[in-house]
Amino acid sequence: MPRSKGKTRDLHGSAPDESRVALLIIDMINAFDFDGAEAMFPRVLAAAQATAALKRRARQAQVPVVYVNDNFGKWRSDFRSLLAHCMQVNPRARAVAELLTPDEDDYFVLKPKHSGFQFTTLDVLLAHLGAETLILTGVAGNFCVLFTAHDAYMRDFHLVVPRDCVASQTAAEDRQALEHMARVTKADTRASGEIDLAALGDARD
Repeated sequence: MPRSKGKTRDLHGSAPDESRVALLIIDMINAFDFDGAEAMFPRVLAAAQATAALKRRARQAQVPVVYVNDNFGKWRSDFRSLLAHCMQVNPRARAVAELLTPDEDDYFVLKPKHSGFQFTTLDVLLAHLGAETLILTGVAGNFCVLFTAHDAYMRDFHLVVPRDCVASQTAAEDRQALEHMARVTKADTRASGEIDLAALGDARD
């Protein structure tokens, strides 16, 4: 699908203004106070650590980072107030928020439903960037990451879902979600350390 290449320079400060690859961090800024959060948290923390390492590599490679986050029904909140809340609400939320604290030049999209695309500005942002490949990370792998992958696939994006950067309620649910995304959305589910960010940018030449 053709994407707009027209750019307004400096619209987003020092953030990359054009990139064929974008890293999406889905719902990691989270209170983790729902039923089952404590049991799944070791996997969440491992996924957050892997995502933080991938984010550092993305910044070095000039790949933009987009936080795609649920508003958790708080319609008067913005992303910064949500981040501040998660820093204070409990040790689980704070541990992940500290690992993945946004940088000043990262992008933010708040979503009201599971998919990062439904009723959000994500389409507009990705068109502005000229993104063609999306790296999806976050929680839960079998819900918000999965639904975002479906919507991205229908928009002709190439997908990478690093298997160590997602977490669901159970390990079995992670395996099922990753297998589904690999089969249905043609997602590359290799581990984050195996991703060559420079090669991804050239993959569709």
